[in-house]
Amino acid sequence: MVHHIIGNIIDSTKKRVDDLKKNNSYSGIDKTDIRNIETIINETKKYYKVPVIAEIKPASPSTFYREISPPDAASIAKEMEKAGAAAISVLTEPDYFHGSIDNLDYVRNESTLPVLRKDFIIDETQMDEQQTDLILLIASVLGNQLENFVSTAQSKGIQPLVEVHDRNELEKALQTSAKIIGINNRNLNTFEIDLQTTYDLAPIIKQYDIENNTNHIVISESGIDSQEDVKQLINSGADALLIGSSIIKSDDIYSKTKELVESLK
Repeated sequence: MVHHIIGNIIDSTKKRVDDLKKNNSYSGIDKTDIRNIETIINETKKYYKVPVIAEIKPASPSTFYREISPPDAASIAKEMEKAGAAAISVLTEPDYFHGSIDNLDYVRNESTLPVLRKDFIIDETQMDEQQTDLILLIASVLGNQLENFVSTAQSKGIQPLVEVHDRNELEKALQTSAKIIGINNRNLNTFEIDLQTTYDLAPIIKQYDIENNTNHIVISESGIDSQEDVKQLINSGADALLIGSSIIKSDDIYSKTKELVESLK
């Protein structure tokens, strides 16, 4: 059972989806304009740098960080890119995370990096709302619909990032055709963060790949603050890290992003 806040977010998302359908305010995805994150992650690793997906995160349900307008989001993304980020994550959930679709639009127009839309995706219509390269699909939210959503995203040319938190969700994710799996260190039942989640689950994915001749990208998410956190997560099997709060609350986004990217030096 997910936390009541997540339930509230999903209820508000259903209203957004209804409005989206009523207004017919979606344009579709241009498959010829998709940026591949796998290539950038592999290139970043060659230079012994950490593939960081830096997140533009105005708020969380419990903490407000800063107001971020679309031009602000574009400016922040450029700082992140200059600092060596491998991709940019943009929160588009408006009510609890203060994100916006316009932020996503501005970031993707200003940055050359792959862009992840981070939201609560519960309807396929949302996939056509704005051009993006990756889209977050949360296993605990989608349940038995996960495979369908993964397939639909791929058919549109979008790379699905399937987010899991426990062994059961991971096993379901591995049965889909998704190639990118995010391990959320935050428990959506309690909102508590524990990096042990990645330490436990990342090796399972790596072993699965060895046994099944597959190749998943493992992304650790939430609670990553320091170079020591980064080193331990990479050593446990994470290929990339999605980092939001510690970057966005920094007085110097460029320097904080660069520090995390260069954690292995």
